[in-house]
Amino acid sequence: MVEYWQKESYGIGDLLDIVRLLRSEGGCPWDIEQTHASIRNGFIEEVFEAVEAIDLEDTALLREELGDVLLQVVFHCQIETEQSGFNFADVCDEICKKLIVRHPHVFGNVIADSTSEVLKNWDSIKMDTKGQQSYADTLRDVAKSLPALMRAQKVGKRASRAGMDFASANAAIASIDAEKHEFDRAVASGNKSKIADELGDLLFSCVNAARHLDLDAEEILSKSTDKFIRRFAKTEELIASDNLESMNQLSSDELDFYWEKSKKIILEELQ
Repeated sequence: MVEYWQKESYGIGDLLDIVRLLRSEGGCPWDIEQTHASIRNGFIEEVFEAVEAIDLEDTALLREELGDVLLQVVFHCQIETEQSGFNFADVCDEICKKLIVRHPHVFGNVIADSTSEVLKNWDSIKMDTKGQQSYADTLRDVAKSLPALMRAQKVGKRASRAGMDFASANAAIASIDAEKHEFDRAVASGNKSKIADELGDLLFSCVNAARHLDLDAEEILSKSTDKFIRRFAKTEELIASDNLESMNQLSSDELDFYWEKSKKIILEELQ
């Protein structure tokens, strides 16, 4: 059995056989116990790890992470095969048909000479094939499992296609000030539910501004988080170099001093 699986190279058929074997009687106890729900979060993690490999421009890592993503797809297909649902071939068949239907300018007689025309056709075909009767249906179709910023930006983009949008980037930016005013009033009221509601509106307005500025809200917040971590680490390093107490033992003024100092040092390093 072991010798049979030692090959110079493997293909998709081998992966399907390996997962089937792992899930079969006498296979791996852990793999046998898994369900769609139990490996759900693992699927999300693998996708984000593949995205990180893209961000790092690490092709070797991307190859590895794409394999992990593919394993998740095959694993879910195997679970369905065992339950007489669908199989991997069915998944391949469906995506091929979808691509052919949604690219009539390639596989049909439709003419689309620009990206905007392609996207317009894609949206129209998608609404038709999904049975969506209204623009509201297209908004509801955005997965709730997406990260909140990503979902908000996608919903805003789809609303824009129906004409429901700010006239310009400046108008979108101005809405941030308006929502900030509403948020301040909610904070003054002390009503936690109202505060949460208005803070959500403020965040949504920031996402709309990002969209109008051709920025990805999810990506820029991630970069800001990375920047905060760098500054935090430098602040902690500076405090330690002065032989002071732990950060949580310092006053707010002392922390602000080292925070500003760390910002200045990092900026100088980047120049």
